[in-house]
Amino acid sequence: MGMPPLASGPLGADALRPLLDTVLGALRAGTAARGGPLPAGGPGAVAARLADAVGDVLPDRGDPDALRVLVTALAEGAADPAHPLCAAHLHTPPLAVAAAADLAASVLNPSLDSWDQEPAASALEALVSRALARETGAADAVVTSGGTESNQLAVLLARETHGAGLRLVHGAGAHHSLPRAAWLLGLPDPVVVPAPAGTLDPAALDEALTQVPGPHLVAATAGTTDAGLIDPLPEIADRCAAHGARLHVDAAYGAGLLFSDRHRARLAGLQAADTVALDLHKLGWQPIPAGLLTVTDADDLAALHHRADCLNADDDTDAGLPDLLSRSPRTSRRPDVLKTAVTLKTLGRAGLGALVDAVCSTAQEFARLIETRPGFELHAPPTISTVLFRPAAATDDAVAAVRRALLTTGRAVLGRARADGRLWLKATLLNPHTRPDDLAALLTLVEGHVPR
Repeated sequence: MGMPPLASGPLGADALRPLLDTVLGALRAGTAARGGPLPAGGPGAVAARLADAVGDVLPDRGDPDALRVLVTALAEGAADPAHPLCAAHLHTPPLAVAAAADLAASVLNPSLDSWDQEPAASALEALVSRALARETGAADAVVTSGGTESNQLAVLLARETHGAGLRLVHGAGAHHSLPRAAWLLGLPDPVVVPAPAGTLDPAALDEALTQVPGPHLVAATAGTTDAGLIDPLPEIADRCAAHGARLHVDAAYGAGLLFSDRHRARLAGLQAADTVALDLHKLGWQPIPAGLLTVTDADDLAALHHRADCLNADDDTDAGLPDLLSRSPRTSRRPDVLKTAVTLKTLGRAGLGALVDAVCSTAQEFARLIETRPGFELHAPPTISTVLFRPAAATDDAVAAVRRALLTTGRAVLGRARADGRLWLKATLLNPHTRPDDLAALLTLVEGHVPR
């Protein structure tokens, strides 16, 4: 057996072409074999089928059919976010053009920890990150792996600016990565502000900032994980300004509204934040990962400065080579910005805005449909594209059982959320191709699995 071909270099394209045909055929076959949004049978059955397909993970002699077999098995056992009945999480079906661009990033395989490993990607990252920063009213942005890393990085930058006594203050509905960031960074326990209507209460925030010694980092949310709610950002920004508190906005879900002329105003007040988390593998339809953290004061990023002579020696930096190591707490980094750049350029603001408008409209339509079905209860009109609902008169145990039954049969993928002291089914509608018939079919499936 000769040396296996490489994906890049002058012969890379010729080596890849037949392999891509194999991958596409395997994806098609696996999807057809699954036949729905999720593989049937539950965790044990899925694991057994996959183990059977994999066989010996590291055989003595290689199997030339491994690519077809394993991609088929993975597709057959995958949750498919492109299926209209796969609507549990903030997990979008990626745009084809973004996935194609991501292939190019994998083939070229640059690492954005020094300029000489990828000159063009470093320049592209600077252009795209700063353009997206301007959308939030910020000066600069760094690329992250998603909302969790962005939130952790925001807390880190605040700690480096204000010291180890920093108190994180967040609403009861904030993402779990925020209190975890405080723990990881050795900060005092966060102050949790009530969110009686699901959003941070500005009056309670004002009281907390008055009573608890600072310095403070207030974390607001634009698009909660459970219900897609947006905190009252202008009022929160006013309270922060009055108390001299730093403001971070976790807009990992909601930032995509910036692309929409119809919905952009819902993010009023975002420009007052010191840092903002964006996550374009949510309302941006990118392959994971595609996160950013914007900073209003670019000098805050000086806290990330780190010197490694093999990557950013002083004399190289003085000679004009960009210092990429000080743009992230990570070392090796993929050029994830390429897929985002291609998407922004291909669709433009109007194209992305149309996708955002489509999923928001779908959520509104689903909410109206629920209200017309006497067997269901709607929690509240959707703010973005998340709808909470439940079978009328069902117990929490019954709601949980319905969800698990749908997962086990592979018929539908719904999430769960607790609100107002009760358990709700959660539909996060992020597929712009979902149609009214799909929504009606989803309710029929749920209705058919309610314990009698």
